[in-house]
Amino acid sequence: MDGLLLFAHGARDPAWARPFELVAERLRAARPQTPLAMAYLEFMSPGIEEAAEALAAQGCTRVHVLPLFLGTGGHVRRDVQPLLDGLRQRHGNAVEWLLHPPLGEHEAVLQAMCDACLLTLT
Repeated sequence: MDGLLLFAHGARDPAWARPFELVAERLRAARPQTPLAMAYLEFMSPGIEEAAEALAAQGCTRVHVLPLFLGTGGHVRRDVQPLLDGLRQRHGNAVEWLLHPPLGEHEAVLQAMCDACLLTLT
């Protein structure tokens, strides 16, 4: 069974996470059969390990990890891979962890940002 792990930076202000929580809610409504977990790199919980464990406990054998970052910056290059390596060691072949490009590098997201900017000019 496939699962989806959304991964964001985190912040000290809980209001910062609201857009990500809305995305998770909409995804759950659109794909209620797909286990989904939200995780944060720092300041907020759950962390990636806790969220990953929850997905594995639900029977996921393949987890798609989607960084909710605008680009491949330092956190995506330096921090995510070691976290996934730890999950791979802990779960062995029982769970496949697939890292996807950051959300901001998807064409649909780039176009949505452009469209939103253009709306400010109308």
